[in-house]
Amino acid sequence: MSCANRAASVMEGVIVPRADAPDVVIQRLPIYLRSLDHLAARDRQVVSSQDLALEAGVSAAQVRKDLSHFGEFGKQGLGYDIAYLRSQLERILHLDRPWYVLIVGAGALGHALVHYGTFAQRNYHIRAVFDNDDLKIGQPIGDGLVVQPMKEMCETIQSRQISIAILAIPASHAQQVAEEVVRCGVRGILNYAPINLAVPQNIPVANLDPVASLQGLSFYL
Repeated sequence: MSCANRAASVMEGVIVPRADAPDVVIQRLPIYLRSLDHLAARDRQVVSSQDLALEAGVSAAQVRKDLSHFGEFGKQGLGYDIAYLRSQLERILHLDRPWYVLIVGAGALGHALVHYGTFAQRNYHIRAVFDNDDLKIGQPIGDGLVVQPMKEMCETIQSRQISIAILAIPASHAQQVAEEVVRCGVRGILNYAPINLAVPQNIPVANLDPVASLQGLSFYL
């Protein structure tokens, strides 16, 4: 059973099954949270389900149905208190605690990810970068990090309490590396390699394939 069809209360590293919360609902929660951030930046304090739906690109009925899986967050006729709903979504998604992350792959994509400041803003902290290229190992990368050899992965995951691995590597190496990070104790994977990974059922995998997205987009062009 894949992450895409496993009901859960959160994807980032910790899975808490919920019979009444399908994965598709969980995948929309970060979109609602992002929409609330945008509304708060415009000095909004309260939002209706209609306005939140417009910001998130769904229907108002969908917003109400999705949020009802986790409780009652608004009042009929008054809408949602934005600060409160933001805090509750952060709690549901376990964003009220730090998550420690490693990156495998110190190429162009790996460098870009290390310098992507939004990770830290959302409480995801890059604590290690690995590569198997001798020319890259030992080179500085990011804030106070150096590229480490793969042989140091298990010890680093344990000592730095790393829960999530980001794979920024070619598809030809992704399955082997996925197996290794899982064996070393990683509990969730963000995969940029254009391949479906075979991992244990309790390891959630989020796949990001820009080329596949462009291929889908080109259909509409």
